[in-house]
This record gives sequence, C-alpha cells and structure tokens, in this order.
Amino acid sequence: MNNKSLAIISYITIIGWLIAYLIGKDKADALLKYHLRQSLGLAIVNIIFGVALNIIAFAVPSLSFLGLIGYVFIVLWIMGIINAANGALKPVPLIGKMFEEKYSSVDKY
Repeated sequence: MNNKSLAIISYITIIGWLIAYLIGKDKADALLKYHLRQSLGLAIVNIIFGVALNIIAFAVPSLSFLGLIGYVFIVLWIMGIINAANGALKPVPLIGKMFEEKYSSVDKY
C-alpha cells in the first residue's frame, strides 16, 4: 500500500489508524505522518466528547438531543479523508490545528 492509501485508512476507526501506523512505519512520509496525527487527535477528541455527552444525557435526559452534535465528527472525518486523498497537509477544521505538532511520537518510527 502506498502512503496516500494508508493516510486515508488512518481515519477509519482506531483499528484503521493502527493498521496505517503498523504497515506504514517503515516507509512513512510527511503526508502519512501528518494524517496519522490528525486522525489520532480527532479520535481522541471524539471519544472524550462522546463520554462527556453520555454523562450529561444520563444526568439530564432532556439534554440528550446534544448527541446530535456528534454528527459534526462524521463531517470532520470525511473532510480529513478528502484531504488525505488529495495529498493535502491541511488540518481538520475546528480542532486540527491543535494536533499539527502534538503526538510527535508518531514521527519517531
């Protein structure tokens, strides 16, 4: 698999991220490393957001409609996949700038 394909796969769940990381660790380029960082950051924020919303919905059932905000993450994932498919090093909107330099351990293969 080439690095562009691995960059796309990295956005498809945590398992996809692990596959992209393990297969691409020997031949990673800047594109793959960038999208590995972006997709990992997006997954972490999504998990934290999901847990927080579940706690809020459990405590105050009338606020369970806030779960619809979770669809924003689907849109962000799609935008990340499009950027990876185009070979662009563009951050995911809203939260991508936070992860451009974080998770530098991804770069240390």
